[in-house]
Amino acid sequence: MITKQQLKRLRKQDEKVLTVVIDLYMPLVKAIAYKILQPIGHTDSIDECVNDVFLTVWQNASKFEGEPADFKKWLGTIAKYKAIDHYRVLTKRAQREQVKEELPQVAVYDQQERNKLLLLLSGLPELDRDIFLMKYYLQLPNDEIAQRLDLSKAAVDNRLYRGKHQLAKQLKERWA
Repeated sequence: MITKQQLKRLRKQDEKVLTVVIDLYMPLVKAIAYKILQPIGHTDSIDECVNDVFLTVWQNASKFEGEPADFKKWLGTIAKYKAIDHYRVLTKRAQREQVKEELPQVAVYDQQERNKLLLLLSGLPELDRDIFLMKYYLQLPNDEIAQRLDLSKAAVDNRLYRGKHQLAKQLKERWA
């Protein structure tokens, strides 16, 4: 357990104490990160998560006002929420990659028309482009799109509505 003296030095950004903290609490932080990230198969991201935890501890040590006995709880809470953040990022990334792999080739007979369509879609933000492809090529219902992308159904509806208007505007401007 960290001592009062070490805690004071950590608050003053003493790097030697940071190495002590890392040595003392690395097993705890790794175990928390592993428990959260292992079920999604991203054990290689555990080290990155652990580094983020200790960076956050270093950056926020001066804000910790508890006793040395509370430090372990504080560190564990940081580890838990950093691992959850990594989990969210990794699952969203995996979902987007899966959607891109599932998309069938756009069946447009005229290559020139296909290029125009792709050019128009490339003008949309990545998330909107993914939503359009899921809606009109995979023919997924809006609620399933929302679930896959961790958005509300209303957000998907709004993005489709705005995207249609943006595409129509681009069509008029470019090929009128």
